[in-house]
Amino acid sequence: MVKVLGIDPGTATVGWAIIEEKKGILRPVAFGHIATSKENSEENRLMEISADISAIIKKHQPSEAAVEQLFFFKNKKTIIQVGQARGAIILTLEQKGVKISSYTPLQVKQSVTGYGKAEKKQVQLMVKNILKLKAIPKPDDTADALALAICHINSRKIADLVSNL
Repeated sequence: MVKVLGIDPGTATVGWAIIEEKKGILRPVAFGHIATSKENSEENRLMEISADISAIIKKHQPSEAAVEQLFFFKNKKTIIQVGQARGAIILTLEQKGVKISSYTPLQVKQSVTGYGKAEKKQVQLMVKNILKLKAIPKPDDTADALALAICHINSRKIADLVSNL
């Protein structure tokens, strides 16, 4: 059995999800999002994200985490802020001893839908179906975090198959 923490980094909103895989069956344990206020300083927002991630780790005890890699952003200010949040998240995971893997949006889409250029809605529907959820999780960042955790579990299975050849 493995418990994976999927994280979709951001400054205003961080999506997170815990998925457990046991004997090939995926089970969503918990998922949600961390919302920080624009009224707070960048430093306080990063500390809030780190503290909330620490609390999630303490409560759910994941052994591994999947964090979205940053990709091209049109807005340079946005990429810097998201990069800072991702850095705070990675540091927190490392301090808590959680093994970290990173995936690009293309890898996540490929893993979850079988098509690397799938639309966001397709990914969300597949997440809902794979995990047998009643509805697509909201906000989008939460659904993305679930997709990241699924991607990581699928990648682990492939790595296990390759190593057993």
